[in-house]
Amino acid sequence: MSPPTVEPLIEKLAQALTPYFSSPSKPIIVGIETGGAWIAERLRKRVAADADLGRLNISFYRDDFTRTGLHPTVKPSCLPTDIDDKTIILVDDVLQSGRTVRAAMNEIFDYGRPKKIVLVILIDRGEREIPIQADIIGETLQLDSDSHIKLEGPEPLKLVIKTLEKHAE
Repeated sequence: MSPPTVEPLIEKLAQALTPYFSSPSKPIIVGIETGGAWIAERLRKRVAADADLGRLNISFYRDDFTRTGLHPTVKPSCLPTDIDDKTIILVDDVLQSGRTVRAAMNEIFDYGRPKKIVLVILIDRGEREIPIQADIIGETLQLDSDSHIKLEGPEPLKLVIKTLEKHAE
């Protein structure tokens, strides 16, 4: 199976997001590092170049921190100072277990209380461990359990499917 092309999926997401930017109170677009941040930047250019843009690095909010350890390139998150009563467009590249999105929402609520969070995902893999569903999806893919899909970039953005090596027992 070859992965889908990224740009048509981003265009599909942009079209679905357009109605959210018709009110005077524009949403804040927030991308989850790194792939979600790349997509968020492109969506902002297509839909509302004057919208506020934020980035989340959820490393300290992950529930598997003790198993995976500290990621060597932890950077601070950057959100507008006042997110209270605002709509947040939360963007990520791949939704699978739901744990990354849960961690991102925990961090968002440390910044304030948004009115609404709209989850925008480039690729939905299914296989949830936590009951989190995207509001806007570029494409849904069913992959074998030993396959992994990753967004590479930032220029050009490209989806790559890799098969994980199985270890002999």
